[in-house]
Amino acid sequence: MADAYFAFTTTPHEPEFVFKLTDDARIAHARRIVSGEETERVHVHGRIIKRQMPYNPRWDFSLDPDTVDFFEVAIEVCDANTQYVNDHLDEAGGAFLPGGHWCPWSSRVIREVSPERAGA
Repeated sequence: MADAYFAFTTTPHEPEFVFKLTDDARIAHARRIVSGEETERVHVHGRIIKRQMPYNPRWDFSLDPDTVDFFEVAIEVCDANTQYVNDHLDEAGGAFLPGGHWCPWSSRVIREVSPERAGA
Protein backbone atom coordinates (compact mmCIF):
# COMPACT_ATOMS: atom_id res chain seq x y z
CA MET A 1 0.00 0.00 0.00
CA ALA A 2 1.22 3.54 -0.70
CA ASP A 3 1.60 6.27 1.88
CA ALA A 4 -1.62 7.90 3.04
CA TYR A 5 -2.44 11.25 4.63
CA PHE A 6 -5.11 12.01 7.20
CA ALA A 7 -6.30 15.07 9.09
CA PHE A 8 -7.43 15.66 12.65
CA THR A 9 -8.30 18.66 14.81
CA THR A 10 -7.95 19.18 18.55
CA THR A 11 -10.35 22.12 18.97
CA PRO A 12 -13.43 23.10 16.96
CA HIS A 13 -12.07 26.26 15.30
CA GLU A 14 -8.47 25.15 14.88
CA PRO A 15 -6.99 24.38 11.44
CA GLU A 16 -6.58 20.71 10.64
CA PHE A 17 -3.35 18.90 11.41
CA VAL A 18 -2.34 16.60 8.54
CA PHE A 19 -0.17 13.58 9.21
CA LYS A 20 1.37 10.89 7.06
CA LEU A 21 1.03 7.14 7.55
CA THR A 22 3.32 4.58 5.92
CA ASP A 23 2.20 1.40 7.69
CA ASP A 24 -0.57 -0.60 6.00
CA ALA A 25 -2.25 -1.65 9.27
CA ARG A 26 -2.31 1.92 10.58
CA ILE A 27 -3.62 3.24 7.26
CA ALA A 28 -6.45 0.68 7.41
CA HIS A 29 -7.16 1.64 11.05
CA ALA A 30 -7.34 5.36 10.15
CA ARG A 31 -9.72 4.58 7.31
CA ARG A 32 -11.96 2.64 9.72
CA ILE A 33 -12.02 5.70 12.02
CA VAL A 34 -13.03 7.97 9.14
CA SER A 35 -15.75 5.55 8.02
CA GLY A 36 -17.12 5.20 11.56
CA GLU A 37 -16.30 1.49 11.84
CA GLU A 38 -13.66 2.11 14.54
CA THR A 39 -15.05 3.85 17.63
CA GLU A 40 -12.53 3.09 20.38
CA ARG A 41 -8.92 3.82 19.37
CA VAL A 42 -9.66 7.08 17.52
CA HIS A 43 -7.12 9.53 18.99
CA VAL A 44 -3.72 10.11 17.38
CA HIS A 45 -0.33 10.01 19.07
CA GLY A 46 3.26 10.06 17.91
CA ARG A 47 6.64 11.75 18.22
CA ILE A 48 6.85 15.31 16.92
CA ILE A 49 9.40 16.49 14.39
CA LYS A 50 10.20 20.17 14.82
CA ARG A 51 9.87 21.17 11.19
CA GLN A 52 7.11 21.99 8.78
CA MET A 53 6.21 19.45 6.12
CA PRO A 54 4.70 20.20 2.68
CA TYR A 55 1.59 18.16 3.57
CA ASN A 56 1.10 20.05 6.87
CA PRO A 57 1.98 23.68 5.96
CA ARG A 58 -0.15 25.41 8.62
CA TRP A 59 1.99 24.08 11.45
CA ASP A 60 5.70 24.39 12.29
CA PHE A 61 5.93 20.72 13.25
CA SER A 62 4.75 17.33 12.09
CA LEU A 63 4.52 13.77 13.37
CA ASP A 64 7.13 11.14 12.57
CA PRO A 65 5.14 8.67 10.40
CA ASP A 66 7.00 5.72 11.93
CA THR A 67 5.69 6.61 15.41
CA VAL A 68 2.05 7.46 14.67
CA ASP A 69 -0.53 5.19 16.25
CA PHE A 70 -3.99 5.43 17.78
CA PHE A 71 -5.18 5.32 21.38
CA GLU A 72 -8.25 5.39 23.58
CA VAL A 73 -6.65 6.60 26.84
CA ALA A 74 -3.22 8.17 27.45
CA ILE A 75 -1.29 9.90 30.23
CA GLU A 76 -1.81 13.62 30.71
CA VAL A 77 1.82 14.65 30.25
CA CYS A 78 1.61 14.25 26.46
CA ASP A 79 -1.75 16.02 25.99
CA ALA A 80 -1.93 19.48 24.39
CA ASN A 81 -3.88 21.07 21.58
CA THR A 82 -2.15 21.76 18.28
CA GLN A 83 -1.90 25.53 18.65
CA TYR A 84 -0.33 25.19 22.12
CA VAL A 85 2.30 22.77 20.78
CA ASN A 86 3.06 25.11 17.88
CA ASP A 87 3.35 28.12 20.24
CA HIS A 88 5.66 26.24 22.65
CA LEU A 89 7.61 24.15 20.16
CA ASP A 90 10.96 25.27 21.55
CA GLU A 91 10.00 23.67 24.90
CA ALA A 92 8.77 20.38 23.42
CA GLY A 93 10.88 17.36 24.27
CA GLY A 94 11.76 18.50 27.79
CA ALA A 95 9.31 18.88 30.65
CA PHE A 96 6.71 19.78 28.01
CA LEU A 97 5.95 16.69 25.90
CA PRO A 98 8.81 14.56 27.28
CA GLY A 99 10.69 12.79 24.53
CA GLY A 100 8.68 14.77 21.97
CA HIS A 101 5.73 12.42 22.42
CA TRP A 102 2.38 14.12 21.67
CA CYS A 103 -1.01 12.55 22.42
CA PRO A 104 -3.78 15.14 22.03
CA TRP A 105 -6.74 13.63 23.89
CA SER A 106 -9.27 15.57 21.84
CA SER A 107 -7.80 14.48 18.49
CA ARG A 108 -9.91 12.42 16.16
CA VAL A 109 -9.17 11.53 12.57
CA ILE A 110 -11.77 13.36 10.51
CA ARG A 111 -10.82 12.66 6.91
CA GLU A 112 -8.32 11.23 4.48
CA VAL A 113 -6.39 13.81 2.48
CA SER A 114 -5.49 13.07 -1.13
CA PRO A 115 -1.73 12.96 -1.84
CA GLU A 116 -2.13 15.82 -4.30
CA ARG A 117 -3.81 18.06 -1.70
CA ALA A 118 -1.24 16.95 0.85
CA GLY A 119 1.56 18.23 -1.37
CA ALA A 120 3.04 14.76 -1.75
